[in-house]
Amino acid sequence: MDGFTAFFADDDAGGGGAAGESDDRPRVALFVDGPNVLRDEFDVDLDDVREAAATVGRPAARRLYLDEHATPGLIQAAEARGFEVVVTSGDVDVRLAVDLTRFAVEGRADVVAIASRDTDFKPAIETANAYGLRTLAISPGEYGRSDALRNAASDSITLGDAERDSSAHRARAGDDTTDADDPDQDDGPTLVGYDDAEDDEESQES
Repeated sequence: MDGFTAFFADDDAGGGGAAGESDDRPRVALFVDGPNVLRDEFDVDLDDVREAAATVGRPAARRLYLDEHATPGLIQAAEARGFEVVVTSGDVDVRLAVDLTRFAVEGRADVVAIASRDTDFKPAIETANAYGLRTLAISPGEYGRSDALRNAASDSITLGDAERDSSAHRARAGDDTTDADDPDQDDGPTLVGYDDAEDDEESQES
């Protein structure tokens, strides 16, 4: 094979001149629980979530799940950052868990990453583990970490913290940090991007 042919062979393989480099990276499917993490107290930037997932591989999917109260501005901002936005009229958790499980069962990714602090996703993470996928739990901040998700996942990242923990390392370290494992009980600030709509409703009522 001459140099000219070899160049295009590498390019077809996804190397772009660096012989298959991109193809060798694991495929990462990122699932973001919008109502759970895009809250005022966390000040989460979707770019940071995307970059956290990119540390473990190349994107196979980036999905942000929102409910019917999401503002058009939030949806547009997410789409501009490369996210596929899934708006549900029912329970966001159910749709996200089903989609994550399907990715695992159908082999559509090598790694599944979930940005949430909701312990309801623990069974979905465990299913992905059972199918041989790596799993990554992304926490919206130190306050919003869920031990249940962190311990179930292969790896975890806390936004705003450079540290990434493997489950084996956490076990050796005896990590027993307790954080927001019951997010459904939280009556804190509203979802970022929803505030404008709520303010409009209040002004109309007054």
